[in-house]
Amino acid sequence: MVRDSTHDVTQLLEEWGGGNKAALDQVIDLVYEDLCRIAHRHLGNERAGHTLDTRALVHESYLRIAGHQAADWDNRGQFFAMISQAMRRVLVDHARRRRALKRGGDPERIQFSAGDLVSDTDLDEMITLDDALAQLEENAPRLCRVVECRFFGGMTVAETAEALGISQRSVERDWTRARTYLYRSLEPAHLAGSLGTQTQLDAG
Repeated sequence: MVRDSTHDVTQLLEEWGGGNKAALDQVIDLVYEDLCRIAHRHLGNERAGHTLDTRALVHESYLRIAGHQAADWDNRGQFFAMISQAMRRVLVDHARRRRALKRGGDPERIQFSAGDLVSDTDLDEMITLDDALAQLEENAPRLCRVVECRFFGGMTVAETAEALGISQRSVERDWTRARTYLYRSLEPAHLAGSLGTQTQLDAG
């Protein structure tokens, strides 16, 4: 997945955790192409017609994590998992603001918008999926993390296991349980719009 120096990235993450804010910028430079691929995967899970840009999503996610206290990560996999989670939050927050605006809410400036994001149906599907994931996270946080790594982050079983500090067997078991939960929780129409076909989700 990545072509950067593992040692360099890990060391920089440790420096950021130690208070060196400039280290995060160096990490972003090293793994930027990988972050764009993760962002593209997030955007690729939405229907055609949105105006979100891959680089803009990376930038917005970077601003979110940079604005918080540095975390103590053991490896780059944990960093990718965290920023993938941040990307999902950016997309969902954007969808909620767009829906509020369409329903007559405060017409605040919506980032990324050169026009409508997606249709009302697509907005609802994105939010419904997030609600299902939020419920999953409340009941089984690790299953939600596995979904973020495997489906949204495009991480392999091995990469997910490294990021979450669990065995590959546990990842495979959790991935199966998470898929089952989401299929039971979401209506078929929402699955088609937000998660794709079962084959697509299974291959995530």
